[in-house]
Amino acid sequence: MTIRKAAIIAGVFIAFSCASRIEVEPSDSDLVFGDLATVWDEAMPLGNATVGELVWQKEDKLRLSLDRIDLWDMRPIEAFKGEEFSFEWVKEHVRGNDYGPVTELFDKKGYAAAPSKIPGAAIEVNISDWGAVKENHLYLKDALCEVEWENGATLKTFVQADAPVGWLLFENIPESFHLQLVPPQYSIREGASEAGLGSSSLALLGYPQGVVTMDENKLAYHQQGWGDFFYDVVVEWKRKDDKIFVVWSITSSLSGQNAGQEASNALSDGPVKAFKRHLGYWQYYWNGSSVDVPDKTIQRQYDREMYKFGSATRKDSYPISLQSVWTADDGFLPPWKGDYHNDLNTQLSYWPAYIGNHLDEGLGYLNTLWNQVGKYKDFTKRFFGKDGLAAPGYCTLEGDAMSGWVQYGFSPTTSAWLGQHFYLHWKYSADNEFLKERAYPFLKDVAVFLEQETEIRPDGTRTFEYSASPEINDNRIDAYFPEITNYDLALTRFAFLASAEMADSLGLTEESAHWRQVCGQLPDYAYDQDGGLAIAAGHPYDLSHRHFSHAMAIHPLGLLDIHNGPREKAIIDNTLSRLHANGPDWWCGYSYSWLANMEARAGHGEEAAEALRVFAECFVLRNSFHANGDQTKSGKSLFTYRPFTLEGNFAYASGLQEMLLQSQSGVIEVFPAVPEEWKDIRFDKLRAIGAFLVSAEKKDGVVTSVSVYSEKGGRLRVISPATGELIEKDTKPGETVRL
Repeated sequence: MTIRKAAIIAGVFIAFSCASRIEVEPSDSDLVFGDLATVWDEAMPLGNATVGELVWQKEDKLRLSLDRIDLWDMRPIEAFKGEEFSFEWVKEHVRGNDYGPVTELFDKKGYAAAPSKIPGAAIEVNISDWGAVKENHLYLKDALCEVEWENGATLKTFVQADAPVGWLLFENIPESFHLQLVPPQYSIREGASEAGLGSSSLALLGYPQGVVTMDENKLAYHQQGWGDFFYDVVVEWKRKDDKIFVVWSITSSLSGQNAGQEASNALSDGPVKAFKRHLGYWQYYWNGSSVDVPDKTIQRQYDREMYKFGSATRKDSYPISLQSVWTADDGFLPPWKGDYHNDLNTQLSYWPAYIGNHLDEGLGYLNTLWNQVGKYKDFTKRFFGKDGLAAPGYCTLEGDAMSGWVQYGFSPTTSAWLGQHFYLHWKYSADNEFLKERAYPFLKDVAVFLEQETEIRPDGTRTFEYSASPEINDNRIDAYFPEITNYDLALTRFAFLASAEMADSLGLTEESAHWRQVCGQLPDYAYDQDGGLAIAAGHPYDLSHRHFSHAMAIHPLGLLDIHNGPREKAIIDNTLSRLHANGPDWWCGYSYSWLANMEARAGHGEEAAEALRVFAECFVLRNSFHANGDQTKSGKSLFTYRPFTLEGNFAYASGLQEMLLQSQSGVIEVFPAVPEEWKDIRFDKLRAIGAFLVSAEKKDGVVTSVSVYSEKGGRLRVISPATGELIEKDTKPGETVRL
């Protein structure tokens, strides 16, 4: 074994604190196995939104896959530099029924190995003579994984919540303990040829292979990426007798941090002190809200989703990408290059931030979107030739457009869906400074663009020349509809209405009137023969499809709501009936998660619970990762593949929250969509619109307590669970109202 590929730890006999002083608290939702996973996507996940670790076994080695959110190759796409890179050029080819050049530019010339998320490295420990694993336990409350082997060896590992470091705390290890730092294979292996590389080979990135070096009790790996980008991985340890404490860190040139210094500082503090700070964060996080329902399958999956949410986002982090801090460790580029998919994935990932009372964690998304506004405006002027703001549907860490199906990756309404998250943060926080400084400016720029991008037809209606609906008709020319789709219509209507509402709240009456006037020019939604939402006029929803884009007006936008009268209730019920009638043949896991949210909004508790149950039983791997396809092959989808992405996981959590608390109508309802058989339920500190924190309990089918804490004060409107009557009360900041 050469130092370039790996290195062996020699004993370093230094006294240090004992790992046994780190105590953990089990829960019924913990992940517990009698072995280690043997594939990376079933590994135990640990993370802090900046760095992540996966715990698994590769052949006869314990493998810890190390990752960092800002490990990216962000080289520009040369094909996007020409004059053809414009929406007008795309529309010219649609008009001429000549779509080949569009596919050639955006899917072939524009598609290359980079830009892409890239993997970090791995730590491996030879465990061939340790015997079988007795227990492999992920403690959700403590965000710590503990592994015990038959020979008595143990590992406690955690990714420190407040620093870009991870800890490996071994005890009772044999004398022959070997640890290696293994980098990704960025160069062509000896004896291989470039012609034999697959389309996802890391070697296509063209990096010089990084080198692992060893210095007494430290291993270091430096990897040069594209341009000036580089990243470093450092592993440092202390050892005494049969105990060894290992610290690892990954830093990138984008971070301004130093991996060696981070690891050294952590080791100086010691694991007990580090774990105490680590627990401080997780105790704060879990205190945000809690849920307890009688369906144990749903409960366990919910707890695991909220654990991953706490591991994948922070107020000051980059947003959650397709795999967040758990990039594929299989020697290849990650699925879909691990990018930011804004035609569904990023948006669904942040749904549980609102009712789940994790607004701070959601700010990691909003802060990044806000910081990239200038880049989005440049893109809008360059691609659309318009003022205002339109964000790319697929983009890099820094917000640059990436290649893909142009109908959705370059949709004019993507930014309206992003803008909804600014709107939701304002509504759930009642933060008027955020409204003034960020939410309204973002949505206003979106509305400015959409007003310019739409056109007035002879009948006086406002529409798009060509419209799309993710991902109906995939990447064909007929994915562009000559009539406005319900997807584009709902998002455009939302952008204008939200801008008007925000302007009203800020006292900008003329601006509010303008946005309402523009919104009034939009047509009604298109309906199918059953009275449910169609794709577009003349295009009924008569297929099974993974993306419920035609139903955006129901959820997440809430433009159609059962509280608005029997007509809208019928539209919602008919839309859901048509979804079920078409069947789930071509649904993904996230389809079931989304369905649960819509069923909850419709007041269908049994149907919402069933959608969650199917997701938890059929569309997740053993470590709770959403795998897109039906892993049971039981007919819940004809997709049976297993690419791991996170949006299905987090939309799942939102689905259960919607079953327990709703306030989108302006009135708080507790238990609005729970199955009849759920007799005993409780939740604590779920968040309602208006900055109200609600706790409630149901025993033996009867609601026994409801309390509402008013963070900001203001008018409380809540349905009495005892009488069904509307209760209204003006509250003061910090006041608690008990029903």
